Amino acid sequence: MGETVIEKIIHHNTGKNGKPGDIATVSVDRVMIHDIFIPFVAEKFEEMGFQKLWDPDKVVLIYDHLVPASQQDDTRHFHVGDAFAEKYGMIHVHRSDGICHQLMTEAGYVKPGDVVFGTDSHTTTYGCVGAFSSGIGYTEMASILGTGTMWIRVPETIKVVINGKMPENVMSKDVILRLLGDLGADGATYRALEFTGSTVEEMSVSSRMTMANMAVEAGAKCALFTPDEKTAEYCNVTLNDYQKSLVGDEDASYCKTVVYKAEDFVPVMACPSQVDKIRNVSELSGIPIDQVFIGSCTNGRLEDLQAAAEVLKGRKVADYVKLIVTPASRKIYRQAIELGIMDVLAEAGAIITHPGCGLCCGRTGGILSDGERVIATNNRNFLGRMGTSKVEIYLASPRTAAACAAAGKIVGPLKG
Repeated sequence: MGETVIEKIIHHNTGKNGKPGDIATVSVDRVMIHDIFIPFVAEKFEEMGFQKLWDPDKVVLIYDHLVPASQQDDTRHFHVGDAFAEKYGMIHVHRSDGICHQLMTEAGYVKPGDVVFGTDSHTTTYGCVGAFSSGIGYTEMASILGTGTMWIRVPETIKVVINGKMPENVMSKDVILRLLGDLGADGATYRALEFTGSTVEEMSVSSRMTMANMAVEAGAKCALFTPDEKTAEYCNVTLNDYQKSLVGDEDASYCKTVVYKAEDFVPVMACPSQVDKIRNVSELSGIPIDQVFIGSCTNGRLEDLQAAAEVLKGRKVADYVKLIVTPASRKIYRQAIELGIMDVLAEAGAIITHPGCGLCCGRTGGILSDGERVIATNNRNFLGRMGTSKVEIYLASPRTAAACAAAGKIVGPLKG
């Protein structure tokens, strides 16, 4: 019997064949802790009696949700994190470089075939480069910091096959939203999503990152893309035999297979307040909006900002509408400046903020009040996430979001 990608990664890591449902103890290649959880991780680590980190070089601390501080208690997280890093010799600390999930791949911390855990549910993002990555709580993280190991249950795999050429007004955000609508918010609970097909092969690593990022919104344990030359270039590595082998075998066992024809995709939105409540943008056309947010670990990358700039070039943000743009990292911010993307967005009337999580988690400027409506490119539209519980959040692609900003209402992006 062949193996799925996740089964191959676990097999390589443990040296043992594993089938879905088996319990395996994996050796961890890298961990990520962000600013919200560091006080709890630090407290639990010392409560467990550990005296040192299992490997300081494999631990990454990233300040992104709370930077810059918007509440008095935020600074406590910074002080605790800095003290913990200094006490235990942590060398990889990012204090204002961008969002954790962007930095983990961008800075080279994650490689194809790695096993990675992070204190954030969207740690599934690193599957874009063929790594098994998943979110955990602070107790599990404290345990890994002391032992370097983690037990998991080998997940079943849902195979997602996408073939063909996507329409020009469709982005990978539309694809993953469509999948979420079809699977449901619990349709992939503790399962791996394995993406394959000619459309997937043509996608950039950034586009794959968007899809891997949102896999957890269907309950997925992880999302996996087969490493290829695009992956190798992005990660600055030469793929070895193991990494090249990370493709699902023809005789592997899948619990479900979902097949799409790329030409059938259209721009879609996740409607308030469920991420799997998907409707075609054309069905929502004309609904007035108050704000647009383009950014987050889902859609704050260079190609996302470029797509928005292409839509907004020579146009203005509609009267009474605010457009907030938040790059996912400092590197992306500088690249966008060099390419003139920021000039286009600024000329259109965008409010451009520092790199970080920003409005996605409702921590910094841009929160909304009762009755207001926002089009956002992030990954969740739960009640109260971006302001009061009476704010309506629609999730969309950067291209669609930019078109809405210019129109002042929900509209679809033009083709070509």
